[in-house]
Amino acid sequence: MKKILNLTAILIVLSGTSFSQSIINPAPANEGIIFITHANIHVGNGTVITDGTIKINHEKIENIGKDIAVPAGTTVYDASGKQVYPGLINSITNIGIKDVSSGVKGTDDYDELGSITPSIRSIVAYNSDSYVINVLRTNGILLANVIPQNEESSQKLISGTSSVVQLDSWNWEDAVYKMDGQMHFNMPSLVARRRRFSFLAENAPEDPVKRALEQIESVKTFFKEAKAYLAEPEHVKTNLNFEATKNLFNQKQKLFVHCNSVKEMLLAIDFVKDFGFTVVIVGGADCWQIAPLLKQYNIAIILAQTHSLPVTVDDDVDQPYKTPYLLQKAGVLFAIADNDETTRGINLAFNAGTAAAYGLSKEEALSAITLNAAKILGIDNRTGSLEEGKDANIIVSEGDILDMEHSIVDLAFIQGRKINLDNVQTELANKFKYKYGVK
Repeated sequence: MKKILNLTAILIVLSGTSFSQSIINPAPANEGIIFITHANIHVGNGTVITDGTIKINHEKIENIGKDIAVPAGTTVYDASGKQVYPGLINSITNIGIKDVSSGVKGTDDYDELGSITPSIRSIVAYNSDSYVINVLRTNGILLANVIPQNEESSQKLISGTSSVVQLDSWNWEDAVYKMDGQMHFNMPSLVARRRRFSFLAENAPEDPVKRALEQIESVKTFFKEAKAYLAEPEHVKTNLNFEATKNLFNQKQKLFVHCNSVKEMLLAIDFVKDFGFTVVIVGGADCWQIAPLLKQYNIAIILAQTHSLPVTVDDDVDQPYKTPYLLQKAGVLFAIADNDETTRGINLAFNAGTAAAYGLSKEEALSAITLNAAKILGIDNRTGSLEEGKDANIIVSEGDILDMEHSIVDLAFIQGRKINLDNVQTELANKFKYKYGVK
């Protein structure tokens, strides 16, 4: 039955991609002045402006605040009674390079052969026509960091670089917001799990922890060799993998280490001490246990999934919900992401909303999916908050964006362009509203 259901889901998705998905063209550039007035503006840095106005000039926010003059004849959107936010940012996703989560290889372009492939770049495989993208925009997600790796794979150690894209573009060149900003290291698990039916094996199974430590050591050896290679003034032969690490050593690129246990995170700190890398931990389920140490080494955290179970049976059942507050309390920079393969990230805001119910304030939770995410991704000079001079990446919601019941995004701008919020689901809804005469 499970296989039948999965096949049915795949056929529905593929059929949606083939003929249900309408052609939604990217919005043209904004060539004038736009005002959003009478809004409750959530800036993203903890500030809230009531009955405020935002002035958009071409692609930038020119002015924001109260008592801003609105000349006659300009384009004005009245946001009375509505909430205005920075566009949401999903810090880790494989959107655009993986369409179907059920293993349909024709829709997957997120992996390469080899365990250490730092020269692989996710951006060149990004499909801006992915059917999922329009659904994400409807949920307020306007930017995403596309990573070159299936999170469930255990074979890939260094999987390449990720890039931040804006989700309204003709192609990957148009989509680029920040190119190749992070290198990804998928740390092997140091948690020994008993393999099923291992007692039937003729030979004793390999010690998984020993194997993991050997793999981690091989990554360190690779970086040592890369450092030596880059220190040479000339090379007889170019090594593309070594060349790809250059921006890690000069701190123009960050090392995103995917790991969860305390032991794994302690080893991640070694990459700061040994190589001087700027390290960000992705996942970090147990990070609350060593928050002061993470703060000491200036290591940021991307919490991959707040809506999850605790790592061990000894943890509180609601530990994942409380972790953001504990990091906030310790002064650790963190972002909340949504890497759920079944929902493809559309619940990003609601992951943050759950954290707000377990200690964070609403504005702190908002920062975790806007400004904090922008800081970690190195794009906070352009986006993440609604401030003068930044890109006009803005969403307008009828209610609280963090509340599943009231979060209804009815207006969105990417770099000043008013984008189309239609998708397959809204078209189906409109189809049956028309059939049954529902207005």
